[in-house]
Amino acid sequence: QVQLRESGGGLVQAGGSLRLSCAFSGRTFSNYAMGWFRQAPGTERVFAAAITSGGYNAYYADSVKGRFTISRDNARNTVYLQMNSLQPEDTAVYYCAAGRNTYNKWDLYDYRGQGTQVTVSS
Repeated sequence: QVQLRESGGGLVQAGGSLRLSCAFSGRTFSNYAMGWFRQAPGTERVFAAAITSGGYNAYYADSVKGRFTISRDNARNTVYLQMNSLQPEDTAVYYCAAGRNTYNKWDLYDYRGQGTQVTVSS
């Protein structure tokens, strides 16, 4: 059974950085594209970034482009989200997901994590 476990969330001041990690287990990690989504209080879960199974292509929501970087280490079965220049509007629960392609819709992923809280103070 596939398990995804996010870590690295926390409280950071505006302008700061965080790196989220998502550890994958239960299947062959390198067979899956990975995505990061986020959900702020009272809003829908939205796409943030995705990366292909081999790590050669990455895609970003306009709201995070230029500030966030998704990467993966297939030897460590882990996908990362480096978040720089964080702003209060980035406050959300961040989730990772694994799927057959780099979808920008949560429901299209096969496996999903439980999330990690990121809070950015002004």
